[in-house]
Amino acid sequence: MNVSLQNMDKVSALLTVKLEKADYQEKVDKALKSLRQKIQMPGFRKGMVPASLVKKLYGKSVMAEEINKLLQETLYNYIKENKVNILGEPLPNEEKQQPIDFDAAEEFEFVFDIALAPEFKAEVSADDKVDYYTIEVSDEMVDNQVKMYTQRNGNYEKVDAYQENDMLKGLLAQLDDENQTKEGGIQVEGAVLMPSYMKNDEQKAVFANAKVNDVLVFNPNAAYDGHAAELGSLLKIDKDIAKDVKSNFSFQVEEITRFVPGELTQEVFDQAFGKDTVKTEEEFRAKIKEEIAARFVADSDYKFLIDIRKMLMEKVGKLEFPDALLKRVMLLNNQEKGEEYVTENYDKSIEELTWHLIKEKLVEANDIKVEQDDVLKMAKETTKAQFAQYGMLSVPEDVLDNYAQEMLKKKETVSNLVNRAVEVKLASALKSQVTLNNKTVSLEEFNKMFE
Repeated sequence: MNVSLQNMDKVSALLTVKLEKADYQEKVDKALKSLRQKIQMPGFRKGMVPASLVKKLYGKSVMAEEINKLLQETLYNYIKENKVNILGEPLPNEEKQQPIDFDAAEEFEFVFDIALAPEFKAEVSADDKVDYYTIEVSDEMVDNQVKMYTQRNGNYEKVDAYQENDMLKGLLAQLDDENQTKEGGIQVEGAVLMPSYMKNDEQKAVFANAKVNDVLVFNPNAAYDGHAAELGSLLKIDKDIAKDVKSNFSFQVEEITRFVPGELTQEVFDQAFGKDTVKTEEEFRAKIKEEIAARFVADSDYKFLIDIRKMLMEKVGKLEFPDALLKRVMLLNNQEKGEEYVTENYDKSIEELTWHLIKEKLVEANDIKVEQDDVLKMAKETTKAQFAQYGMLSVPEDVLDNYAQEMLKKKETVSNLVNRAVEVKLASALKSQVTLNNKTVSLEEFNKMFE
């Protein structure tokens, strides 16, 4: 067996593999022997088919399979042992690769084109100034979070007079042109209304200060801006019919229900952050602010990496790539999309490849490694962030662990978690190496940066 590498230029090379009979014959014999033990053929007991017959029927296909396996193994080992930094995968050379004849030949030569990663430097220093945005946790954010906790412990109470956001229940009856109850018209007993959700302010105002037993006249079609689904739900008829019902209705108020938020008790504090972690409303609000700020760090680091990427892409400049070869690789991986897809997306793929190569150098320079514990931690952080979206800032460790373990069962999810763990460690390392231009911004200002 002979393997040789010939550089064609700085970013491409020919990799040639020559195989002799001695390199593969033992593997072929072993594979044929294994096949003979398994094969079933009329006139012979299992495992007793003559070896010569097995070789005659299957010898060439087995040889082709074993040579292909040996070739792939040889290519992989050579690239790994010689630390050849290739892009994509080896492709058969279109000019020098001769047709392979497994029927007649015993010696084989395989010639591959390989794309080499370009040589360049990617470094950061204190001379590099990068903006770092700290997202301000507003009082409104804390108020909303506190409200979420109090609402969980709230309850509904019956009241005598309507206020904004109250729910009304009563008899709904269709009126005629004289605003009298229409004979044979639509009537709904126990109809439920929430005027605060009405889209028309004039109609909404009809219910201001309404009291139990009041009879009010309003127009549902105007109140809900002709929205078929809402009208159908209120009038208990098909929505396609409901959208054409434009008459007034009377509504006799039978019941007014109001949601009353719960109090901030020690029980609420314990539910949110664990027993006796906080003991006063002031401590509770401070802890909420701390938790929200901690969640924003990941967003700030993400923006930091975007800005680092832009800076380094400019510093590194345009790299040389074997475009023709990489387009062949891209087309091979997207055969169903065709050459037009490659033409339209090649420049973007090169931009992503450039950043990938830069990031690899930074990861190596900072000796960043991701262990299983890092992946598990990232899975827990992801789960924690998902719970936080629903106002659950403190989730028991066993719950986080169970969700995280489920995430780790999916290969694609694990790959994404590994990438995110790398980026978290990389952001942490680079923040200490560049000069940060610290800026505090509102969440709204921060989000606008991504528009």
